[in-house]
Amino acid sequence: MAGMRETYICVDIETAGPVPGDYSLLSIGACTLTDPPAKFYIELKPVNDKQTPEAARVHRLSMVQLEAEGSEPKEALLQFEAWLASQVPPDRKPTFVAFNAPFDWMFINYYFIHFLGHNPFGHTALDIKALYMGLARVTWSQTSWRFIDPKFTEQENLSHHALQDALDQAQLFKKLLDDLAQEKPPYTEKKLDDNQ
Repeated sequence: MAGMRETYICVDIETAGPVPGDYSLLSIGACTLTDPPAKFYIELKPVNDKQTPEAARVHRLSMVQLEAEGSEPKEALLQFEAWLASQVPPDRKPTFVAFNAPFDWMFINYYFIHFLGHNPFGHTALDIKALYMGLARVTWSQTSWRFIDPKFTEQENLSHHALQDALDQAQLFKKLLDDLAQEKPPYTEKKLDDNQ
């Protein structure tokens, strides 16, 4: 990764539901790829009391506690923006990286634009799942954590704490970048059964 022009920032979030605007962004975790990584974590006050049962089972955060103790969304975004500025050289923009980036990206982009009027990440995001798909030459259905790293399953071993998940994703992303730099062949010649 020497000589990289990009400043990659791994981001993970927890939310109250599937779409911004209707549902709240509840927590943001982010980290750099440095060793040790610089870390950012904040919990946000919900914008309303809407929540899906599925989201509640995943994030395990208390909406009541967040309402009492969470940061106001605008303040949370200002803190995140300040942290990004402290990690990224002035001549660069941070590159947003996430595992299933479209989901995390839509909330982060919406909140930055809605509360601050701009997004310091610009208008792009890098998806770890898509990168793995290209490197491993597998189907999209074979890009879940359980295929990429046997110690993880989607429900059992991912913490669903935004910072810890961002750190786990950063480790995976660094491995993929190293493999890209070494021009390694595809990870597997065996095509896995989608039902495994």
